[in-house]
Amino acid sequence: MLDIAKRPFQLLYRIWFYILVAVPIFIFFPFLLLSVLKESWYPQFFWMARNLWAKPILYGMGCPPSVEYEQDLRKNKSYMLVANHTSMLDIMLMLYVSKNPFVFVGKKELVNIPVFGFFYKRVCIMVDRDSTQSRTGVYRRAQKRLKQGLSICIFPEGGVPEEDIILDTFKDGAFKMAIAHNIPVVPMTFYDNKKRFPFTLFKGGPGKCRVRVHEFFETGILAEEDKSTLREEVRTVILNELTNTRT
Repeated sequence: MLDIAKRPFQLLYRIWFYILVAVPIFIFFPFLLLSVLKESWYPQFFWMARNLWAKPILYGMGCPPSVEYEQDLRKNKSYMLVANHTSMLDIMLMLYVSKNPFVFVGKKELVNIPVFGFFYKRVCIMVDRDSTQSRTGVYRRAQKRLKQGLSICIFPEGGVPEEDIILDTFKDGAFKMAIAHNIPVVPMTFYDNKKRFPFTLFKGGPGKCRVRVHEFFETGILAEEDKSTLREEVRTVILNELTNTRT
């Protein structure tokens, strides 16, 4: 009975999220649009996305971020950022964690989200997971972005797992790319996003969003055949943290 009584508030909470997503985009639309006209202006777009969009959403949802760094991200250095994926808040939280401009690699279906999708397809590297040609193109576009001094962010589960799965298996892409471009892999554990704003309709609520940025995995001495070992080592770090830490 209590759960049913909460449902109107949880529905309003979800509606409020989409309002917070849309309003900054409309307010700053001319500046955002200008910043995506040239790839070299992407750092300016990233700054606005991080400070004028992601932060207001997190705090506006009553989900203040709390980040613990085991190792600091160095300015003007490229990284492969990876984390567990359970919520739309993951996007905002990743933007909050890294001051270094990075580009998301994500599924092409997100372009269908009104307003958000307009910019998503202009600044992110989209992948059709059912197309070998699309997956191959990701490496080419990522290489171009890395040469521009940017980092790359991939959620290596390849999607959001079923609710009862703590951490799904990881795909090879992020680790193959990190080795190919000789950039460190930065594992992150997002502890609370599944509880704060899951994809299940009548669940979620305000509270702290904790993140741990783990020690980086260097790739300088690795070859492509090491990608599976690297993948499992990174996954183990995140899985152990999710399993051993109370939420």
